[in-house]
Amino acid sequence: MRPTGPAHLGHLVGAFSNWVAMQDEYETFYCIVDWHALTTDYADTSALRENVRELALDFLAVGLDPERSTLFIQSQVPAHAELHLLLSMVVPLPWLERVPTYKEQIDQLREKDLNTYGFLGYPLLQAADILIYRADAVPVGEDQKPHVELTREIARRFNHFYGSVLPEPEVKLTPTPKLPGTDGRKMSKSYGNTIGLAEDEKTIRQKLKTMMTDPARKLRTDPGDPAVCPVFDLHKVFSTEETQSWAAEGCRSAGIGCIECKSALADRVVERIEPVSRRRRELENDLGYVRDVFREGARRAREVTGSTMEAVRAAVRLPPADEVL
Repeated sequence: MRPTGPAHLGHLVGAFSNWVAMQDEYETFYCIVDWHALTTDYADTSALRENVRELALDFLAVGLDPERSTLFIQSQVPAHAELHLLLSMVVPLPWLERVPTYKEQIDQLREKDLNTYGFLGYPLLQAADILIYRADAVPVGEDQKPHVELTREIARRFNHFYGSVLPEPEVKLTPTPKLPGTDGRKMSKSYGNTIGLAEDEKTIRQKLKTMMTDPARKLRTDPGDPAVCPVFDLHKVFSTEETQSWAAEGCRSAGIGCIECKSALADRVVERIEPVSRRRRELENDLGYVRDVFREGARRAREVTGSTMEAVRAAVRLPPADEVL
């Protein structure tokens, strides 16, 4: 995950919940990709280290367990960069230019100069992040599937030149519920419409109180349509079936107002976030432990990546890292 600002509800239900569950089934590696943050925010790095620290707290607060997973910071494992460099020698430029999100992000982030190799090449760095662990599976939502497919193509091309060194990872599609932000658009830090995992109950309730609803409900007595209401989309993720039925029927019949509906939703959202925020506060008072976790994770990651790079260097006929000639 890129350290570009506070984690929010979208991260919790779209990534973190899946990641926590997968710890029981796989050998898992979870990385704070600070080099990736530079691909779009290279011009101002003043908040980078703080963002890394905040995301490290989030990783542990949501339930990622250093006894069952390897947690680390990308820039502390240099082999990611070395493999990225070697892959860049064989990957055709058009492969990077056709990545769906490339032109989309240039269009969405027009205020930034993204005419850099770092931005063009971020899918290649992403491929190196995966292939350096010779991963079997990569957990992604549908929108990230093309990136894993590109990684498979890159592995095939590298293996074509140098032999079967890098296995092709499988796409592991994970459920990513539709999660609108407070303005009805997709919850995103770039839109400023998020509900953060570190926010207190008062702030969460205030944000939900002002959240956009069905525009047809101008008056308390106007009936609405839950199918077009962003608040109801959140009910479908956080509320029980009983509460969802109550909210849907009350909306259609104007039996309840939007404030009542939002209040019931806020109860469930606060209930979901409270254990995370409580654990986060505990970790903020024990930063030595957090540093130790990520220091040990980087050590473990370097062991694994070192083994991969030995095989890669041998295949490319580069000298081993510890030999001159």
